[in-house]
Parts: sequence; C-alpha cells; structure tokens
Amino acid sequence: MLKKIMLVLLSIMLIVSTSACGTSSKGPSNSNASKSSNSSGATQKITLTFWNIFTNDPQKTIVKNIVDKWNQENPNVQIEQSITENDAYKTKIKTAIAANEAPDIIYAWGGGFSKPFVDAGKILPLDDYLNDGTKDKMLPGALNNITYNGKVYGLTFAQQASVLYVNKELFDKYNVKIPTTFSELIDAIKTFKSKGITPFALGEKDEWPGMWYYDMIALREAGAQLSRDALNGKASFEDQAFVDAAEKLQEMVNAGAFDQGVMGLTRDEATAEFNQGKAAMYFGGNFDAASFEVDSSLVKGKVEAVRFPTIEGGKGDPTEYIGGGSDVLLVNANTKYKDEAVKAAKYLAENMSLEFYKVGAALPTWKYDSVDQSKVDPLEIQIMNNIVANSKDSVLAWDLYLEGDQAQTHKDLVAQLFAKQITPQDYAKQMQEKINGK
Repeated sequence: MLKKIMLVLLSIMLIVSTSACGTSSKGPSNSNASKSSNSSGATQKITLTFWNIFTNDPQKTIVKNIVDKWNQENPNVQIEQSITENDAYKTKIKTAIAANEAPDIIYAWGGGFSKPFVDAGKILPLDDYLNDGTKDKMLPGALNNITYNGKVYGLTFAQQASVLYVNKELFDKYNVKIPTTFSELIDAIKTFKSKGITPFALGEKDEWPGMWYYDMIALREAGAQLSRDALNGKASFEDQAFVDAAEKLQEMVNAGAFDQGVMGLTRDEATAEFNQGKAAMYFGGNFDAASFEVDSSLVKGKVEAVRFPTIEGGKGDPTEYIGGGSDVLLVNANTKYKDEAVKAAKYLAENMSLEFYKVGAALPTWKYDSVDQSKVDPLEIQIMNNIVANSKDSVLAWDLYLEGDQAQTHKDLVAQLFAKQITPQDYAKQMQEKINGK
C-alpha cells in the first residue's frame, strides 16, 4: 500500500514539474510577442505590423492581395497592415517613431523625410541583408535615395522620373526638331513663340512645378554627385555649376518659354493647357502622364516622352534624371523579429513595385522583365525606355531631398528666379546661406 501511495505522489510531482516548465516563459499577451521560428526553433505564429498610405484603388487592392498571399504562404509569420490617409500618415508615423511605437515595417519616402529617423537610430540598416541577390533584382540607383552615410536603410518600390513631354503634332506642323541640346531647346522655344504657341505649359503658382525645371538644369550643369554633395552640405551652392543653372533657367524665361501670367497659373491649369493642345511642351514627372492619356485629352496619342536636353559643357551625364526611388519600406530598428521583418519587406517591395507598374500606378525600382509590356500604358513604357532604362544616376526633386523649411526655401528662391526678382548669383548665395548655413 505504501508503495502505491509513493507511486501516486511521484506521478503528481512529475505532472506539476512538466506543467511548470511549459509555462515558465512569460511575455506580452499580444500576438507580436510570440516566439520567432528562426530565433528559437518554435513554430508559433508571429505578427509583423505594416503601416502604409494605400487608402485608394488600385493600390489598396493590390497591397491587400500581396499581403494575403504572403500570409497564405507564411502561416507562422503573418503581416497585419494599418492604412492611413497620406497627410495624416506623415504626422502619425513621425509621432510613433519618436515614441518608439512604430510598426515593424514602415512605409516612408526617401531623402529628407526618412533621414531624421535614420539619424535618430530608429531604422534598421539593411546592408547585411542585401547580398543574397536582392540588389541584383533592383534597377541601378534604386537605393541611392535611401542610402545615408554609405549605408542602406530601406527598400524602394516606386520611383519618380522627370520627363519632357512633347506634342508631336505641333512639332511636326511647325517643322521643329525635338531638342536634344539646350541650344536646340532655346531655338524651339523661339520658334513656337513666334508662331503664337506657348512653348511650355507651367503653373508656377504652386512653386514646386517650376522647381523641377531648376533641379533638372542643375543636374545637367553639376551632375548627380555634386548636386547631392551640395544638398548634403558637403559642397557649396555657390559653385559655378549652380549659378550657371540659374542663368539657364532665366534664359528660358527671357526667350519666352512660358505664359506671361505663369506666376499666377496653377499646375492643374498648366496641365489643362497642354491637354488642350495649346502648348508644345510640358516638363514634369511620370505622374503627369496619366492625365495626357485620358479620353478627354486632345493630345492623347500625340505625346512623346523624352529626356531633358543636355547642356553643352555641363558636368552631368546625359542619362541622369530628377527622381529615382521615392517610396520606400523601412524596418523598425527595435522590431523583435529583424530577420522576418526584412524578409517580408523584400517580398512586399518587389511585388508592389511590379504590380503597381502593371496598372500604371507607379514606375518600378525592381527589374520588370517578367511584366507583360503589352498591358502597360504606352507612355509609361516610353518613360521607362527613354529615361529610366540604362540611366547612370538620379537625384530626388530637391523638395523631397531637403528637410522641412529648407525645401520651402528652395522653392521660394526658384520662384524668384522665374519672376526675375533675384539674380543667379543672389540665388546661389542665398541657397548656401539658408540651406547650408554658410
């Protein structure tokens, strides 16, 4: 009898001991606290949070489908997304990062928007994760705008590209050569002006559309590296290349490139003017192309997308353009699941890049050989083939590259160049003083 009692007591002790071992690991109650399969060997599910701005279709549905597919293929690593409208998101993500409450995967923009997060140590550097063939899948320069102090801090999935849109019908009618050099551009401006045709449709009331002109001319004069050095405070805006760029911009103004009331026109009014066939050229971004291809546009099928002309004697490579990787995915430096978050960010970025391109929602930063080109908008294909493909480098529009008030300062000074309220030398001097503090 005593032996039976001892056996029962021993069994009870073993059960209690086993139960205690199974519950000894404590942690937060939310799913994001579950153990990672690659760090502990456990197979419990973890949840990666992903914040983005895709409130509208087609992007909203595309992203949902990509997330759903990931979740089906990765049952132990689930992505949970939270969507916020663009402007509200900018405030939300800045607040969350400052409070260490950011998600695992963060939608952001390259250049000046992400730099403060990187400087604060809030974003995971990705260099050690990119030598697995990831870089080979991306277009040249795709990571330039999310690289700080030589380290990569995000994955781009969409980009901007500066485009010179020309109305082929007007060029043919007046026997004008599509310009490939700045001298030819000035000749084209003068010819169209003499025929009563507005050479360039531009709405400078919004300031940033005119800023694209200066930034592009500066890229041709200075080249990508010198432009970035000046924007980073490592070179001076008083370098002759930036003064020359201001002079070239005012040369366009003096040649009659724009409407006399350009300072009072909005961007929407300018695109409408080009759509109505009243202007020979429009310089802007790839995001303008869609409005020229709608059924109501009088220039539908008549527009050609080409590179901005080269400048004789300029330091810039003729293939360089304003733009490059703009929309990015960052990984929170404080995530508990770094490996899983990076893997998921790669998956999201590559698939978003290709799927957005298919529907004309954005230009890709990942190689797009697998995309059926017959289903892509023809003007978008021109932009990729004529401007982006084989480009040596690119620089973000300066209002994206610069931070906060500096971006507005740049736009204001360029507007003063358009209005001929300051000289090129004044422009360069004020840029150096107000942006670089010297």
